[in-house]
Amino acid sequence: MSKPVHVNSWDALRAFTDARIALGRTGASLPTDELLRFGLAHAQARDAVHQPFESERLAADLHDAGWPTLAVHSQAVDRAAYLRRPDLGRRLALDSRRLLLGVPPRRTDLLLVVADGLSSKAVHRQALPLLQALRPYLDTLGLAIAPVVLAHQARVALGDEIGECLQARAVAVLIGERPGLSSPDSLGIYLTWEPNARRRDSERNCISNVRPEGLDYPQAAFKLAWLLEQACRRGLTGVELKDESDNPALRGRVTPLYAQLGG
Repeated sequence: MSKPVHVNSWDALRAFTDARIALGRTGASLPTDELLRFGLAHAQARDAVHQPFESERLAADLHDAGWPTLAVHSQAVDRAAYLRRPDLGRRLALDSRRLLLGVPPRRTDLLLVVADGLSSKAVHRQALPLLQALRPYLDTLGLAIAPVVLAHQARVALGDEIGECLQARAVAVLIGERPGLSSPDSLGIYLTWEPNARRRDSERNCISNVRPEGLDYPQAAFKLAWLLEQACRRGLTGVELKDESDNPALRGRVTPLYAQLGG
């Protein structure tokens, strides 16, 4: 009697990826267990998009870890507007803009913005551990850090306007990425030098898939710190600044970050 499920010849490769490969078949269809897993993953991705941003809880956790915070909102008044009108997520609500402009001026080398984006689940899980991994590098670089801004209904470009209001030299936006069927909680990081509302996507550097199962916190923190150090040296970010943080040839250079790692 033949087996009900025919195993795919690539089955051994499944140990190396979360991608849906070598699922096998039953007749002309997927096996029932794989179909159910797909349905569950799809539901988790939808939930991640619509899960509310629990910024007060995150603010309390950040405060306990020594990170003061401010909260702002985009012009998208709710999740439905945010999903239908991406442009509204790129601009500050008027009251939030007034709040930021009322903050007393201070030297700010780096502004960190934690934004819900398309997965607040990613922010809840990844933001604080990433910031804790980043802190030693910021201390090494001697950067003046503003309070962390928690942004509701935010797109990446909202960080540019926030940074402009607070007169930051650089802004790093930690934002929930679009959920995939294997990663509903992936965090992205976008770094922009001299942020302002006229910045283009090509003027940012992106670090993606930050989560324990992808790019882990120590690696992501070092990449961000390396890019930030280079941005401060060169006065730019974006397509002209390539991420060479894992280039072994560069470890011979004397910089604060590589000195911290032992050269």
